[in-house]
Formats: sequence, C-alpha cells, structure tokens
Amino acid sequence: MAPKADDDKGTYLGFDLSTQKLKAVQLSSKLEVNASAEVKFDSDLPEFRTNGGTNFGSRNHEVFVQPVMWVKAIHIVLDRLVMQGADLGTVKAIGGSAQQHGSLYWSRHGVQTLKNLDPDKFLHIQIDDSAFTVNRTPIWMDGTTEKQCIEMETAIGGRMEMVNITGSKCYARFTGPPILKIYQKRSHAYEETHRISLVRSFLSSVFLGDIAP
Repeated sequence: MAPKADDDKGTYLGFDLSTQKLKAVQLSSKLEVNASAEVKFDSDLPEFRTNGGTNFGSRNHEVFVQPVMWVKAIHIVLDRLVMQGADLGTVKAIGGSAQQHGSLYWSRHGVQTLKNLDPDKFLHIQIDDSAFTVNRTPIWMDGTTEKQCIEMETAIGGRMEMVNITGSKCYARFTGPPILKIYQKRSHAYEETHRISLVRSFLSSVFLGDIAP
C-alpha cells in the first residue's frame, strides 16, 4: 500500500543525551535528515563549569551533573533545529537514548511544573533547580558508593545471590547504590522526592509533560 500524503509530510525526531553533549536529528518519512543539531556541554553551557560534560566533587571519584544543564540543552538544541529550518509542527514521533545509570530526583513542584509547561517561556526558567530535590545528580562515572554496594549485597544474602537474582554483582556506577546513599546521607531530600527518573526517562518526561516510566 502506498503511504498517505499526510504520512509523507510527517517527520520524526531523535535525541541522544550522552555524557558530553545532547544531539538531535529530524528525519523525513523517507529517513532523510532534514536537520541536525547538538549542544556540547563544556563549550555551549560554560556556566555549569563541566569537564567532559561532568562536574567533579571534593571527594575522590565523586562525579555529578546539575540537571538544569540538561534542561537548558534541550531548549537550545530544539532552537538550533528550528534555525536550520526544521518544522517541529510536523513531528509525529519522538525517540531517544541517554547515558546509563544516572538518576534524577523530582520534587512534587517539579512534577506539577512538567504538567503545566508554557511554550512561550524558556524551558530552564520553568524546570529550574526547584524542580529537583537533588541538584547534584550522580551519573555513571560516580564511584563513591562502594559502601552501599556491600550493604546491598549483604542484605540480599551475598554477592553470589545478587548475581543469581540480577545477573550482575553490585557496581558503584549502577543506579541503586546512589539512591541508597541519598536515602542514608540526605534523608530530607529523599523524603521530599516525589519521583526518581533515569536519564532516558527524564528526557522522555520533558516531552510527555509528565513522569515517564
């Protein structure tokens, strides 16, 4: 069956939120690139003072990102697509990928903000620091949770039991140990957290206007 005329006009938007940059591409229904753009965190968003897209804390192996940087990057990359002539009104579907293991901690205010975004305002003005209970988001490079890894393996019956259940031992860069650490060390922030997102579900949430699974 030949595609409908309306389908030929539809476009598809893809994102990749990696450690160093956010990249976006708009494809036609024939999978031709209409426009592409990227935001390099170090050079395009110098106010966040990243090195390789990350911030390094005072403790050894402490690596984090300020989540508002990613929010601001989303707005900028969309603007750059439009400046190249991309018609975002033709987008029929959005897909994407993101770095593994990072975790973001939404406040109740942040979740409500997601549901009431104003297209006439800058995204990072709306989803600001108050949208998150933890403003130093641990990412996959963080290695400060060895203690929590041991505690989790011990609680479940040892490392081999962890492997039997999950297929892997507990690594500091995985998402569970940082969540446990925040629960232990920053209990008030944890209690104020309404939802926790992986980086990829955070990206989806911004476009859904609600917390993505």
